[in-house]
Amino acid sequence: LAVGWGSGAVTAWATSPGGCELVQSTADCTGRWLSSVPGNLRGDTEELLLDDNTIQVLGNASLLSYHQLRHLSLTKNRLELIEPGTFLSSQGLHMLSLADNLLFTNYSLTAAAFSALPALRILDLAGNRLTEDMVSVLVWNLSSLESLSVARNIIMRLDSSVFTNLTQLLELNLEKNYIFEIDQAFEGLQRLQRLNVAYNYLPCVVAFGLTQLRVLNVSNNIIEWFLALESDDLFELEVLDLSHNRLLFFPVLPRQSKLHSLLLKDNEMSFYQRLPNGTSLADVTVQFLLIDGNSTNVTTVSLWDEICHSNLSSLRLLDMSQNQVWYLPEGFLAQMPSLTHLKLNQNCLEMFHLSEGDPLAMLMELDLSHNQLAELGAEVGAGDILPNLQLFNLSTNRLRVLPPGVFTYTRKIATIDLSHNRVDLCPQPAVAGEAESPPCVDIRGIETLTHLSLAGCGLRGLGGHPFQGTSLIHLDLSDNHQALSGDLEWLQDLALTLQVLSLRNTSLSSTAVDFSAFNSLVRLDLSGNSLTVFPTSLGVLKVRSLDLRDNCLPALPPDVVRMPLGKSLREVYLSRNPYNCCTLGWWDALQRVEALHVPDGQEVTCSYASRTLSPRALPEPVLRSCRWQTADLALLYLVLALPTCLALLVAFAVVFLMLKQKLLKMVKSQCGVSSPY
Repeated sequence: LAVGWGSGAVTAWATSPGGCELVQSTADCTGRWLSSVPGNLRGDTEELLLDDNTIQVLGNASLLSYHQLRHLSLTKNRLELIEPGTFLSSQGLHMLSLADNLLFTNYSLTAAAFSALPALRILDLAGNRLTEDMVSVLVWNLSSLESLSVARNIIMRLDSSVFTNLTQLLELNLEKNYIFEIDQAFEGLQRLQRLNVAYNYLPCVVAFGLTQLRVLNVSNNIIEWFLALESDDLFELEVLDLSHNRLLFFPVLPRQSKLHSLLLKDNEMSFYQRLPNGTSLADVTVQFLLIDGNSTNVTTVSLWDEICHSNLSSLRLLDMSQNQVWYLPEGFLAQMPSLTHLKLNQNCLEMFHLSEGDPLAMLMELDLSHNQLAELGAEVGAGDILPNLQLFNLSTNRLRVLPPGVFTYTRKIATIDLSHNRVDLCPQPAVAGEAESPPCVDIRGIETLTHLSLAGCGLRGLGGHPFQGTSLIHLDLSDNHQALSGDLEWLQDLALTLQVLSLRNTSLSSTAVDFSAFNSLVRLDLSGNSLTVFPTSLGVLKVRSLDLRDNCLPALPPDVVRMPLGKSLREVYLSRNPYNCCTLGWWDALQRVEALHVPDGQEVTCSYASRTLSPRALPEPVLRSCRWQTADLALLYLVLALPTCLALLVAFAVVFLMLKQKLLKMVKSQCGVSSPY
């Protein structure tokens, strides 16, 4: 293995006497069952990797030979002690990784060893069963640190004494501890930019005032309130992750910030000014009792006032999925003119309104799936509506129709998901006795549309040209039991472009459709149907992935591997079909195709005399019986007749020999000719 490092010179890996792999100034001794640091490596080693070994102690002499060491990694060892003089010969060390060890046992002596590292920039102490007091002792003299990880320890409470001297710290990882309280622990970290406190037990964040912080991750806690400090100072905050908490309200954010990503997924948020029963809480206030030492402050906040006082003009991503939002306050999205990704899926929305001149002109992705939308409001005119939208997900709602012309000005729309709504596609055939056709969704003429999902929409007997003027590449029609009641004439507009087609669970029968026109198909899903015969039209296609699961197929064509289909296939799903164990020639042929993968091959079974067997290991009696059943009938008759003929011939010979003398005398007496004896 040749690898270029540093100057770009290509150097081959070599092996040291101790079994480590060496390349230039790096020694990789990972997983060598070493109980101590090898002493026979090159003296100019700058990077030493000792992960996944059994080292328990780093002694004073362990690193004496490595004066130029810059990076030392000892993760996943059994390290309990680093003696105070260990790093005296390696004071230029920049990066030290000690994750997943047992440093809690002798942490005070290990802290003394750290004091000899004036140039250390990155330290990883994750997974060492450290408490907050142990961490404070270990990092006390490491004022040069820029990145510190104490994740996966047993830290519970943080105060200003823990990280006092870490004035150069830029990144701090505290995830997966047991932290339930933070009391001014970060105020002295004036250069801190990235803070991760995810997977802890914080109940709230109040008076947030870390103006220099750029990324804050407090996801997966039990936070009910997030209140930023009321200040006109500019916060550098760019990413705030509050997902997977218990937020009741939209967070009170800094008035001035650079926030571009706000993640609020999986909380309990809602807006409360208007309640479903018609009552209003607009004039109700909430009081916070803040106790700090001996002083007590009462702060009154009008949380029901849904006007956001923060400047969100730079926000590009807002994820409010998996909450309890049933409406958006008026003007809420107008504060986010730069928004490109909006996720409101898995809420309780009953209506969403689009209008001309909407501030969401930059929006590229809008996800409204899994709500209770019965109506999508839109004021369609000459102006643009969502002109930059590329993905629109409306699946799993209660929609029956979309506003006419809603996609007229979406010049970049590429993906629409309408699955699991009760919609029909235009044009719809007129119903006798009704003046108007049933409501439908018109996607004709959307030239940029490439992906469309209509799964589970209850489509019935499509006709006309519902896809005229589109260039669909991916079409999902699965779970529409009556969509294929006729032929596929209504799909002919997509014959040249369609590459992925899903007809799963559409009551497809063997004679219903002809696929031969769809020469561009790459992936075809026919699972969950009623196919009793392999469709012959599939043989001419050059599909790479085919799904035939859950059908009624007794066999595939014996020459399937010689068809264009068999030569192009790279993946095929075949399980849950009643294959005949005695007609598995096609299966053996598929097994011999090296480039073909059958992901569910272990689940494929065949039937023989009411028994279910695996075609990979058929019992010998079954094989013999199958050979008899599939043998040539003429040969079978010949084999059956041969013993009978032989028996008759033998009987005739025996009778002839027994009656030979009598027959000869009878012939002589009749012919009157003497015979010489």
